[in-house]
Amino acid sequence: MINYLRNLPTIYRLTIVQLSVILLPLGLSAQNRLNDYISQGLASNQSIKEQNFLLEKNIYALQEAKSMFLPSVTFSTTYTKADGGRTIDFPTGDLFNATYATLNQLTGSNSFPQLENQSILLNPDNFYDAKFRTSLPILNAELVYNKRIKAQQVDLQKAEILMYKRELVKEIKTAYYNYLKATNAIRIYQSFLKLLEEGERVNRKLFENNKINRTAVIRSQNEVSKINASLTTAQKTEESARYYFNFLLNRPLTDPILTDDVPLLPAQDNLLLNDVNGREELAKLEIAKGINKNLTGLAKSYLIPKVGTSLDLGSQAFDWKFNQKSRYYLLGVSLEWNLFSSGRNSYKIKQAIASERAVSAQADHVTQQLLTELNVRRANLQSASAQYRAAQSQLKTSQTYYNDMTKLYKEGMAIYIELLDAQNQWVDAQLQSNIALFDTWISLTAIERANASFNIQ
Repeated sequence: MINYLRNLPTIYRLTIVQLSVILLPLGLSAQNRLNDYISQGLASNQSIKEQNFLLEKNIYALQEAKSMFLPSVTFSTTYTKADGGRTIDFPTGDLFNATYATLNQLTGSNSFPQLENQSILLNPDNFYDAKFRTSLPILNAELVYNKRIKAQQVDLQKAEILMYKRELVKEIKTAYYNYLKATNAIRIYQSFLKLLEEGERVNRKLFENNKINRTAVIRSQNEVSKINASLTTAQKTEESARYYFNFLLNRPLTDPILTDDVPLLPAQDNLLLNDVNGREELAKLEIAKGINKNLTGLAKSYLIPKVGTSLDLGSQAFDWKFNQKSRYYLLGVSLEWNLFSSGRNSYKIKQAIASERAVSAQADHVTQQLLTELNVRRANLQSASAQYRAAQSQLKTSQTYYNDMTKLYKEGMAIYIELLDAQNQWVDAQLQSNIALFDTWISLTAIERANASFNIQ
């Protein structure tokens, strides 16, 4: 029996060479592959496309605000058909008929007819007025502030897009590492399952030859069932991670994900800086401060008069006549100055100033929030790194324990249950090391988001 058991270590030993397939350094190609996925996600994400459309809308609004400083030309025409209404009575007959009668007597003719009193309709009948009007603002503070605000709204939307992109990068990287975590867990379970299945086969043969009792066979069968269940769970986790990753990239959910080897721990020296000045949230608040400042100026713009000019070129006449007498031009200069409005303008100014102060206070509060988030993320990264180092130490210890137990089992000084316990400890250590490794990378991704250190461009 001792000679037979000498061959068992080759069945149960999972060497470091086998494990290195699971835990290897990440090459440059893997980083490039992840960056390619990030580029795909930034180019195809529907939310970012929606934000780009909003940016396009704001750019057009800015162009509209600029065009309000340029001349505008409009064409208008009116036609009036009237009957009835107010009239002016003019006594033509009373004024001239007596004189005309005398003249007819003196001349012996009827050259001077008798006239009737006239009733002239005030409303123009069968009258048209067609004209081109050119308008140009000369002085209008409202237009100046409106253009500034529109330009700042463009910058605000650009910051919004960058914020969306940064959040998407974080989600893509986190989903990628979760997928790697699941796939490597599957590899660990599959390797262990092969080991257990071979052990079950050997134990059955030993039992059939009356070398061991039934307990070892039953235990090995139970372990195979348990690992099969764990493997199924890991596969479902991997499937869910793949679905979510493809969703972020706006791809079919079942598309395969190309991955490379597992990365080593990231360098942390450049990640622990207490700096959140690059966050788009703060940039948006700065832009919002500028917008509110211009809104205050807009509310005060009533103090500056509005000056404009207009030129009308047109024709007006009765019975659709168009000739030299019907044509006309009209040049005008207008001035509008709001002198009194029962305090409405002062109330608008106070509202704008209050909004400006509120944004300033919000900026201070958000800065503290972001610094707190960064400190929490840094603590999480340090904790995850410590967990990984502890898991690596546990992995080495469990490996040594497993090797020692294998030797004892080979020499017949340990039972199968003890060997199985050593195997379980080693596999658990591999799984914990795998989890801790990717939790560290996920914590790093959270820090990149917290201090805006990832280069979006």
